Amino acid sequence: MCGRFTVSVTLDELKQYLYDDYDIEEVNNDFNLPRFNVAPGQSIISIINDRTKNRVGLLKWGFIPSFAKDEKTSLNIINAKAETLHQKPAFITSFQSKRCVIIADGFYEWKKSDDKKTPMHIQLKDKKLFPMAGLWNTFTKDDGTKIHTCAIITTKANDMMSTIHDRMPVILSEDSRKSWLNPDNKDLNELSRLLNPYDSNQMESYQVSNIVNNASNDVPDCIKHI
Repeated sequence: MCGRFTVSVTLDELKQYLYDDYDIEEVNNDFNLPRFNVAPGQSIISIINDRTKNRVGLLKWGFIPSFAKDEKTSLNIINAKAETLHQKPAFITSFQSKRCVIIADGFYEWKKSDDKKTPMHIQLKDKKLFPMAGLWNTFTKDDGTKIHTCAIITTKANDMMSTIHDRMPVILSEDSRKSWLNPDNKDLNELSRLLNPYDSNQMESYQVSNIVNNASNDVPDCIKHI
C-alpha cells in the first residue's frame, strides 16, 4: 500500500518541474511546501488533463465513490489495486475517464520483522520528483458542496520493495504518464499495462525515525537517515 509520502522540494523547484515535464505555467502559490509526512485526509498536489492542457491543483487524499452516501467513505479508500480497477464499481468510471497523477519525491513503508515495524523511506536514486498513478472523483454533498478526492494506485512490489512490503505505488514513466493523463484514452487493457512495478535498479530505501508514525510530525527529521 501507500499510506504516507513526501514532497520535500521548494515551491520554485515544483514550478520548474511542472513547467519542464507537464508544460504547466500556472501554479497555485498556496501549496504548502516542502512536505515531509503527507498523510491521508490531506490535500495533495495532483495533475489532471482537461483535454486541452495539463492542470495542477489539490485533491483530498481519500477517494469518495459517486454512489457513496456521505464523505466518511473516503476514510478507508486511500489506495486502489491496479489488478482489480476494472472490476470495482467504486473505481471503474474514474479508471475510464478521471485519471490523475500525484506528485511525490519519496514514500514511506513499514518493514515488518518479528514483533516490530521499522519505517523506511523509499525514493528514486536520482532524488527527483516522480508521478504516482491515481484516480480522482467529485462528490457532491447534500448541501451542494463539492469535494474533489483521489486514491493512489498500487501494484505488486518490485524486487527492492519486496524486502519491505508486498505492494508499492505505481510510479509512471514519462511515456506512460502521458497516456495515463489522456482522458480520451479509454482502452482499459492498454491503461492496465501501464500500471507495472517501477524498475528496482532506479530506486533505493533507507531507515528513518519513528517520528513519521505520527502524521502531525511534518519536519525534515522525518527523512533523516538512521
